[in-house]
Amino acid sequence: MFDAVSVGEELPELRRVVTREDVKAYADAGGDQNPLHQRDEVARAAGFDAIIAHGMFTMGHMAACVVAWTGEPDAVTTISAQFRAPVSMGQELVAGGRVRSIDDGTRTATLDLWVTSERDGETEWPVKRGDATVRLD
Repeated sequence: MFDAVSVGEELPELRRVVTREDVKAYADAGGDQNPLHQRDEVARAAGFDAIIAHGMFTMGHMAACVVAWTGEPDAVTTISAQFRAPVSMGQELVAGGRVRSIDDGTRTATLDLWVTSERDGETEWPVKRGDATVRLD
């Protein structure tokens, strides 16, 4: 894979519509049972229309985009994200990225990553600045 990757290369977008079942499964798997992610009345009291997805759920979708591109889950050595917007049920997440740099010595690439979604006809950035380092051998 190392010789086939170039700086500026775009990762294929990965799309997913968020459902209550997804968020519940994430809460059960990760142990984050915050009612903000499970009970509409709690989410409304906090200023949301209904429950919202965990930030780490959104980051997980971003990570899945990277894994789909590398083809190897263990190729991802680091990943980080800055959370910028909540994600509601029924929103479609679109994860993508671009190769920022390649290190010939370590045979790794650094990626710029993001996650977008649409709300009321406007693009939001649940993750505006994410990055990852991946091994390319």
